[in-house]
Amino acid sequence: MVSRRTPRSQKILVRLAIGLVVLLIGVWLGGHPGWLPSGLRSTFEGNSNGQFVNQVLDMLSKDYYRPIDRSQLVNKGLAAAIASLNDPYSHYYDPSAYKAFLNQDNPHLNGIGIDVENESKGLRVVDVFDDSPAARAGLTRGDVIVAVGPTSLANRSADFGSKLIRGEAGSKVTLTIMRGSQKRTLNVTRANIVVPVASGKVLNFHGKKVGYVQLTSFTDGSGAELRAQVNKVLKLGATSLILDLRENGGGLLDEAVNVASIFVPDGTIVSTDGRNQPRQVYVAKGGAISTKIPVVVLVDRGTASAAEIVTGALQDRHRAEVVGTRTYGKGVFQEIQPLSNGGALDITVGEYFTPSGRNLGGGGVKEGQGLKPNVYALDNPHTASDEALTVAERTVSAQQQ
Repeated sequence: MVSRRTPRSQKILVRLAIGLVVLLIGVWLGGHPGWLPSGLRSTFEGNSNGQFVNQVLDMLSKDYYRPIDRSQLVNKGLAAAIASLNDPYSHYYDPSAYKAFLNQDNPHLNGIGIDVENESKGLRVVDVFDDSPAARAGLTRGDVIVAVGPTSLANRSADFGSKLIRGEAGSKVTLTIMRGSQKRTLNVTRANIVVPVASGKVLNFHGKKVGYVQLTSFTDGSGAELRAQVNKVLKLGATSLILDLRENGGGLLDEAVNVASIFVPDGTIVSTDGRNQPRQVYVAKGGAISTKIPVVVLVDRGTASAAEIVTGALQDRHRAEVVGTRTYGKGVFQEIQPLSNGGALDITVGEYFTPSGRNLGGGGVKEGQGLKPNVYALDNPHTASDEALTVAERTVSAQQQ
């Protein structure tokens, strides 16, 4: 049997790794002693844990062979601790990331007013905002932006192309687009764009007025914004409604209840349950539109979270037919807990259930089965027409008296 002496450098690395693991456990459990068995909880609730963590940090600051940033070490440690939960919805935000997160709901941006997706030739336009510089320049859904100025977008990321298109309001950007087999160049003047959370218009489907309302996210006040759009299209003579929740990744639970309450007059919208939270039932808030007005909810694989809560409530309560593809399947919800260092924890704290008791995530934090539509419809992003919307129009029109 041959034994080998472990080199001193390897011993140091092993000790450092052990120290970092202990640091992660100490920092995390020190801030969350309630996660521990009662026999161990008292050990971490006192000052001894804080002193121990500081001791490890002091040793690293003093003896590690390179200078280290103490706060950066803690931030990385916390991020690794949350990552070890294997929960795609739980995150640790360091102070700078949390500040950026708080500012991300700002609806103002400098650009031309389009929504795009990546493809090999460049950026395919999937939506053009009404009365935007892009709309005024003639960009339409289905156009492919292949170059910005002299820079080709072929095999480039959507983020790369989007950054080139955005710029100071009032400045011009030159876009080369492909529309079918024809190539053309457009000069577009950038502007300060306000991205609408909710929008609405009246469509004419074989002589019937169909109200089309779209909601892009469930941010603070989005329920009130959508209600205003619903009232607008009804006032314009719409006798049925399509609620478009495609690519809506969700947001605030309270706003999901507010949105569902526009269509459901009373009763359960959603219920929640968590290990450290009592079961809670959320009911409609009143003020719903007439139940005689037919409603269709338009969804796709990007419909998730709060958007699924609304879809599930309207489907379970037989208030609307669901048209599109199966939804994402996120059956859990998170809470953001600010921390004393200026950062925050955004962690999964419970599950939600539709009025019939369905949990869309299958009882876990991974992607679940989602909601199955009543009428399957798939949009082809490579065409100028919206095939799924056409199916939704036909479906809701058939319900009109």
